[in-house]
Amino acid sequence: MHEQECNGRSRQRFISRRDLLFQSGGGISGIALASLLAQDRLLGAPASTAPQACVGSAGVTDSPFLPKPQHFKPRAKSIISLFMCGGVSQVDTFDYKPMLEKYHGKPLEGHGEVTVRQGYPGPLMKSPYAFKQYGQSGKWVSDLFPNIGGIADEIAFIHSAQGRSVDHTLSHYEWNTGSIIAGYPSMGSWVTYGLGSENQSLPAFVVIQDPRGGPFTGSSQWSAGFLPAAYQGTMFRAIGDPILDLHPPAGSLNIDQQRAELDQLARINQNYVEKHPGISELTARINSYELAFRMQGCAPEAVDIESESDETKRLYGLDNKASEPFGRQCLMARRLVERGVRAVQLWNGAVVNQNVDTWDAHNNIVENHGRHALEVDKPIAGLITDLKRRGLLDETLVVWHSEFGRMPLSQKGVGRDTIPER
Repeated sequence: MHEQECNGRSRQRFISRRDLLFQSGGGISGIALASLLAQDRLLGAPASTAPQACVGSAGVTDSPFLPKPQHFKPRAKSIISLFMCGGVSQVDTFDYKPMLEKYHGKPLEGHGEVTVRQGYPGPLMKSPYAFKQYGQSGKWVSDLFPNIGGIADEIAFIHSAQGRSVDHTLSHYEWNTGSIIAGYPSMGSWVTYGLGSENQSLPAFVVIQDPRGGPFTGSSQWSAGFLPAAYQGTMFRAIGDPILDLHPPAGSLNIDQQRAELDQLARINQNYVEKHPGISELTARINSYELAFRMQGCAPEAVDIESESDETKRLYGLDNKASEPFGRQCLMARRLVERGVRAVQLWNGAVVNQNVDTWDAHNNIVENHGRHALEVDKPIAGLITDLKRRGLLDETLVVWHSEFGRMPLSQKGVGRDTIPER
């Protein structure tokens, strides 16, 4: 090595192995110390703390949603759940039963006593809607869904699914958590717990409910159950600003001050967690503060559907008053999965006036399903079309489901009851 003398000249000096190891070790120790200080948030903030990386995990080391190692290369990266609350009638939508036309108006005989949920069993009733075949698959679809029929070849229809309850609440639990008993983690919670998320600046699991209100039992349908609370769904609003208070008010703390405040709060909270282990709610709150900080720089662009082209807005039905609300939900879902959000759940149907605001068509199948199908047909077809043309359909699992189907019998001549308890 070279040393600098007082007269400015340098001379060569040899050092011992002990000195070499000691001086090199000092550098390694410094690196290790810096790493430990960073983990404990005791280092000064970088020059610019504004969250700029809106996709990926760069710079984030302590999020519960960091991508998890996987056993094999997956095909799907994201899931979008489209839940139709109330119980869609399969025989009036995608499960064509031509024999109902033959036996329309006749009693169901030869199978013992007929019992139904609400106790008004009528005769067999054909669908009031016409069916036609679509695509190369020749899939029969009713005229309730002409737009979805137009993309029938992109859809896998499963007609063999069965549930264990005819109660709306219990069936909601079963389809969203896998159990009819409350308290189990929801689908989105399991997915994000097992896989993490590809975007650390947006929630990993987003829920957008019907603008009229929530489904049966509300937020328990996207609960984390017995998993850590951080994995529960984050609800975005369907109308107005999707995320409230996203922009800090004038005169509030700047980014650097917010960062310093969060660091101090994180240290206090972490000390408490270490003294009281197992409190996942507090850990989830700490993580939510950090996520909210990062979202300030990324979420405004992610939820800005007004930046979409007029053609795209029409594709989702935003130019129609009936389909515009669910169209906004579907367009938001596409923008979120496009930016690496792992799970998105959209709801149509709200438990306000149950036989009107959900798909629960006890009173009148034509009025009920005609209204709700108009709300979702074009947005769903637009979502799948848009995902495909953007190259996202191959890596996005889109699931359309409802809690259960309905009877082939009429209820008071115009409605359809649900299947009785078995």
